[in-house]
Amino acid sequence: MLDLSALKFDQNGLIPVIVQDFSTNEILMLAYMNKESIDLTIETGYMHYFSRSRDKIWKKGETSGNFQKVKALYLDCDGDALLAVVEQTGVACHTGNKTCFFTNIFGEDKKSEVDILFKLIETINDRKKNKIEGSYTCYLFEKGLDKILKKVGEEATEVVIAAKNGSKEEVIYEVSDLIYHLSVLLSYFDMSWTDIFKSLEQRRK
Repeated sequence: MLDLSALKFDQNGLIPVIVQDFSTNEILMLAYMNKESIDLTIETGYMHYFSRSRDKIWKKGETSGNFQKVKALYLDCDGDALLAVVEQTGVACHTGNKTCFFTNIFGEDKKSEVDILFKLIETINDRKKNKIEGSYTCYLFEKGLDKILKKVGEEATEVVIAAKNGSKEEVIYEVSDLIYHLSVLLSYFDMSWTDIFKSLEQRRK
């Protein structure tokens, strides 16, 4: 449990909080909290912040639907900053980006290997909404669930054959095909890889 007496609020009664995605470890945003917003976060299980510009407490997602379910709160060694680990619904940034930290001003972009899964399903979701001539993904959605399931089954069989052949290159290629078609299936049901990660996390316990 968080010991609120250990928190060092500034002269305005605020403390900065860094927000991190539970599934990807990606840094999503920086915000501020006061004692009341921390109490509300712990009480409801959803992140509440204090808006300095509006001078009021706000619940993340109350207008956008991009809620943040709190998984854990950490206090830094000096007691003057918090880390919130959250389950992010949708995107964190008001610009429509997944994270507020999308502008690189120096150095190489830090990418997580799991990012490609989220980028892939973002593209697939876009193809589901916006038809592009010649797009294979659009073709799958046009043909419907039976076609998607048929391709998932075919690709799963191809993985088995590649493994039986003992070819690592074939396994990599076929597993990639399978993951793509599984991503299409998830998108069809308005799901994402985050839902799968949650299920896998439960199986670790």
